Amino acid sequence: MTGPLVPFREIVLKVHSRCDLACDHCYIYEHADQSWRTRPKSISDEAISWTARRLAEHASEHALDSMSVILHGGEPLLAGPARLRRVCEELTAALDGIAELDLRIHTNGVQLSPRYLDLFDEFGVKVGISLDGDRAANDRHRVFANGRSSHPLVLRAVELLRQDRYRHLDLGLLCTIDIRNDPVAVFDALAELEPPRVDFLLPHATWDEPPLRPDGSPTAYADWLLTVFDRWTEHGRPMPVRLFESVRSTLSGGPSLTESLGLAPTDLVVIETDGQIEQVDSLKSAYEGAAATGFDVFQHAFDEVAAHPGVRTRQLGLAGVSETCRSCPVVRSCGGGLYTHRYRSSNGFDNPSVYCHDLAALVRGIEARTGPAAVSPVLTGPGGLSAEQHDLNRTLLAGLHDALDGRGGDRWDEAWGLAGVLEASGAGADGLEHVLAHPYTRTWLLDALEGLHTEPHGAVGRALRLSSYVAAAAVRSGLDLPVPVDYRDGRLFLPTLGELRIAGPGETGRVRVRADGDGFSVEREGGGGRRTVPRGADGPDWLPVRDVAAEGAPRFTLDDLDPYRDCFEAPAAPRLGGTEAKAWTEAVGSAWRLLESAAPEQAAEAARSLTTLTPTVAGRNAERPHGYGAVGLALTEDTEALALQLLRGLRRTRLRALLDLTDLYALDGAWEHRLPWERNTKVPFSGLLADTYERVGLSFLAPGFLDGVPEALDMMEGAAEPTVGGMRLLKSLREEARGVHGTSGMNILMNAADQEPVR
Repeated sequence: MTGPLVPFREIVLKVHSRCDLACDHCYIYEHADQSWRTRPKSISDEAISWTARRLAEHASEHALDSMSVILHGGEPLLAGPARLRRVCEELTAALDGIAELDLRIHTNGVQLSPRYLDLFDEFGVKVGISLDGDRAANDRHRVFANGRSSHPLVLRAVELLRQDRYRHLDLGLLCTIDIRNDPVAVFDALAELEPPRVDFLLPHATWDEPPLRPDGSPTAYADWLLTVFDRWTEHGRPMPVRLFESVRSTLSGGPSLTESLGLAPTDLVVIETDGQIEQVDSLKSAYEGAAATGFDVFQHAFDEVAAHPGVRTRQLGLAGVSETCRSCPVVRSCGGGLYTHRYRSSNGFDNPSVYCHDLAALVRGIEARTGPAAVSPVLTGPGGLSAEQHDLNRTLLAGLHDALDGRGGDRWDEAWGLAGVLEASGAGADGLEHVLAHPYTRTWLLDALEGLHTEPHGAVGRALRLSSYVAAAAVRSGLDLPVPVDYRDGRLFLPTLGELRIAGPGETGRVRVRADGDGFSVEREGGGGRRTVPRGADGPDWLPVRDVAAEGAPRFTLDDLDPYRDCFEAPAAPRLGGTEAKAWTEAVGSAWRLLESAAPEQAAEAARSLTTLTPTVAGRNAERPHGYGAVGLALTEDTEALALQLLRGLRRTRLRALLDLTDLYALDGAWEHRLPWERNTKVPFSGLLADTYERVGLSFLAPGFLDGVPEALDMMEGAAEPTVGGMRLLKSLREEARGVHGTSGMNILMNAADQEPVR
């Protein structure tokens, strides 16, 4: 097994190995592994000290900022206040100055009293209590050995935690599911106690010892949980439910929030009362010794345990699940289920979960109930993409300011302060918004941020270009605000405005720029006179950014000057001469008129979103991110080819803008998909989506691009990678193709549903 070791961040510490209840569903006492019988009842002083030492050692070696320790049993409160104080003191002292310690305890609550809670308050120990619902549900399993109910004592513990002086210690409730219990009654009973969080747990089971299914339904547990989900939603989701929140997170491309679901590598290990280090406790349900590693805290470091084959297997993510699971579209959310629940004596853990059908139905059920609400507005609302992109540029600029952390010196502080002056005035704010919204401003911001991480000192100069953006905004606004700006190689570039020759090649210096009538003035620091530059036309030393104003076409910026414009698949062309610019403008106008005639909806979308056109030349180039609204075009006399370039550029810039703002897929590259229009080529999901998105757009002008699109959509809709946002985009792509290409296109798309996807 390859790959770096995953350090442990969560330690389950068994402080007592016995329990005061006789729960018949307990995996420690009632399932396959009976090693509890040979363990000491309470953890020893030596085991506590060595555990503390190993924690500090592990946190220090891996530079962990925090570690979580869960005090567990049996019933941990049976260890008594004195023993628990010893544990808290030693762990706290060992990690002091190394890592933050997050102490927790999971208890049945029967013994909980102010004496314990005062101790927990002293050390910040959070308390989670096991409660299976109302009295009937709880007493189905959680009773004393003589059959007496534990429910009143547990309620007393919960009420104690709800007191103002202890409420900050309340971690919430853990509820083990029994599908014979009424799900609504269980939820209502738990919700009535106003816990900060609820965690529903599937009862531990394997293929050898499958879970109870009274009516034989393969989705009985999903049905039960979805009933709870609906009740939770009806009540306004009064508290987080970890199982539900985890599914919703993974559906949106986020991480799993629980070990029982998702593909995140495990970072948990268990220390028994005798100092033995074991894997996750639930493995005791599989077979005798399943959790054992052969290591202990007295002789072995945690890194040795992390290299154990059993631990490593649970850190492999997608590679650690069965072949059946790897080809399942819900695997990102369910993760193949809890490792223990995959066990079968004939072939070990290389199986789907014994709850496989339940997990699939649960994920799909939650997706159907919450999918539309989880989709970003940029995928559903009109006109929101440009505004969101502008906000992103402002966020990046604020991030650059924070990342500099004073390294920009007086020059950055001066430019930052002047930006604030502009922001505080109406006209100045409009000018600043225009400049920050320019697509290549994004390229500069990302370049500066990346540079600060890769070459912290050399990249500060890139960040200091902020002054040129502020100066351009001040000129655009017409405010009489002098802005000091550095020039390089004898040239001053003002984004969105143009380039001014100040001095000879190779020369650097500093000038003050201020608005002056219809143009601006430039004055060198240290003397050299003042120059006034009209913004509109070319001058001896002035090259303005021009507009494309072809007949019948919207007005676009023709940017062949910005130093960050070279970010397309083809290299950026040098500055166009007057004759070239005129020919380029006329060609774009012809292409636009064709686009407007053949694909009016696409033309309308382009008119709303495209702001900047940059000439390119033949060749290959390393693409770089840029903001929404820019397209690179290579001049050609073929009007249809140029119109297709416009469409292609529009689709690419829109998809990239969507990906900037929302997760459309996750685990990209984990699977390969064959391109329907190029059968010998396999690509990751991102490549298939990008090609399909582009081809649907191009088919407005050239219907042949629709070939293979239905198959690609079927493939992606049946894949594991798309998030709820991604599924919404795929649906809109299918609707887009159907709507534009009429009945014939609809028939093609509907007939494709019968085709087998190619993976």
